Amino acid sequence: MAKIPLPLAEVYSLLEPGPVVLLTTSSAGVPNVMTLSWQTMLEFEPPLVGCVVSSRNHSFAALDATGECAINIPTARIADAVAGCGNTSGRNTDKFAAFGLTPQPASRVRAPLIAQCFASLECRVTDRSLVPRYDLFVLEVLAAWTDPELADHPTLHHRGYGAFMLAGETIRLPSKMR
Repeated sequence: MAKIPLPLAEVYSLLEPGPVVLLTTSSAGVPNVMTLSWQTMLEFEPPLVGCVVSSRNHSFAALDATGECAINIPTARIADAVAGCGNTSGRNTDKFAAFGLTPQPASRVRAPLIAQCFASLECRVTDRSLVPRYDLFVLEVLAAWTDPELADHPTLHHRGYGAFMLAGETIRLPSKMR
């Protein structure tokens, strides 16, 4: 079978680096949540995550001002809430209430964790040098939490324009990682 050209605007749908996440922030005591799929690991120890939050998004101002957030990893069982948060602005909507998400206090940041998510990472901004040009924040993970009861539920991976795929079967191959 011969390969066919792919429009450059669709390249991201092939390279999405990981699961769709729900990024939470809190500014002046008001929590917000946004759907995000443009994040990637940058370092193992300390764990550093790069994430792009557009300056057009309501969450950008809170993240930029407070320098902290939580990355919450949902499973497919709350896919409707994930899509709803991604299609709604926090400027005029309490997304926690609108989509049935339960905020929980974090231990190291003011941004809430989301009870329904498989995992939550409490983060602080450690590098802003790429924000002016690319809206890319480098975050250090300060604390991490997982719910073992949700460990085997598939995560969502964005393919673009409302298309998602679910994480598949886990296989084990030899590894020299420590």
